[in-house]
Amino acid sequence: MVDLAFLEKFTKGDSAKMQRYIRMYLTESSPVFEKMEACIKNKDWAKLAICAHSLKPQVEFMGIDSLKQVLMAIENKAKIKAYDALEDLYREALQLHTTSCEQLKIHLKNL
Repeated sequence: MVDLAFLEKFTKGDSAKMQRYIRMYLTESSPVFEKMEACIKNKDWAKLAICAHSLKPQVEFMGIDSLKQVLMAIENKAKIKAYDALEDLYREALQLHTTSCEQLKIHLKNL
């Protein structure tokens, strides 16, 4: 699920830099998912789309393509007002996020 090839290339294999970027992602991404959950509860679809959009570059940096695809779907469904799909997409994104964070923590220990 996690492919750190981009990060490795970007950091030129510098494990300290890779660790720093992984830690940043682990620290900064979870609060965005909390905001997304609040958006679902409040039916704030525009803000939900903004949150999903803001996570895409970070997710791409970590090589989590499956999560990026779901975030794009959230953003697109919100834009076309297909609100009925958003809660399920959010749950899928959260599950992918949780699993990828577990994998990133393993990678972090091995760097």
